[in-house]
Amino acid sequence: MIPPHKHHSPGFLALVNDAKTRIREIDVEALREFLQDGRQAVIIDTREESEWACGHLAGAIHLSKGIIERDIEAAVPDKDRPIVLYCGGGYRSALAADALQKMGYRNVCSLAGGWRGVCPHWR
Repeated sequence: MIPPHKHHSPGFLALVNDAKTRIREIDVEALREFLQDGRQAVIIDTREESEWACGHLAGAIHLSKGIIERDIEAAVPDKDRPIVLYCGGGYRSALAADALQKMGYRNVCSLAGGWRGVCPHWR
């Protein structure tokens, strides 16, 4: 079950929009092509544990937005490895992508529309 879309505060949206000026976003079709090309991408779900437990992309690992900066270097030590981040709607994953780039990760993208964008098209 997909939770209803949340209303976000103007300050949060401004923060996300600022991050999106520095990151790359991909859509569901680009993600599918990305994975079919055989690239060794790491798919990371940045949602909360309760969201993860309700469903997630096959093969994804769980590093919520609250801990990803702390744990990413142990989970993905290669800073050139392709990483695709997703969350519920593409907001938290955009913030996480921005943070990972600041940490030196060079091949990070965020899934536009997040889990809500995936569910109607692909599971």
